[in-house]
Amino acid sequence: MTHLVDIFGVFGIKSDALDTAIKLLVLFLAVIYVALIYYTFADARRRIDDPMLIGCATVAALFPFVGTIVYMIVRPPEFLDDVRERELEMQAAEARLHGAGFLLCPHCDHEVKDEFLRCPHCLRKLKDPCGTCAKPLDPSWKICPYCESEIPGVTPQPRRRRRRQPGDLEQAAASESGS
Repeated sequence: MTHLVDIFGVFGIKSDALDTAIKLLVLFLAVIYVALIYYTFADARRRIDDPMLIGCATVAALFPFVGTIVYMIVRPPEFLDDVRERELEMQAAEARLHGAGFLLCPHCDHEVKDEFLRCPHCLRKLKDPCGTCAKPLDPSWKICPYCESEIPGVTPQPRRRRRRQPGDLEQAAASESGS
């Protein structure tokens, strides 16, 4: 009978209760080890965009317990969803500021208003004044919206309409009926 107990005592422990407790502890540690590998993989997918780095983090977690601890030290501090949400909020805030008439100087990123001709911080020219009313003009405008004067060098000449000849109507009707 004692010989049979030695066969079942994996760790050389003669007591059945103590042997069972050790086996349960080893099973518990094995389950924790597998759970940590899965946790590292799932957490890396939420924080890292590069699949190669996700794989490296998972392989590092294969080193019992130490790999997961090292991953938790060097992992990115934010989830990818949080980074994207913050970027969208910043874009929305910039759009609201732009709608309120506040812009940034393209040269020094100092805050300027829509009607400024020069940046008060770096003194660079932002817009040209209208020759008639001196209001600031956007470079894409073709006329001054304040005084309706044409901007020299930008305003295109109006296109002349071609007068229709009496034969043009007959040609148009013939081409439509032939189609």
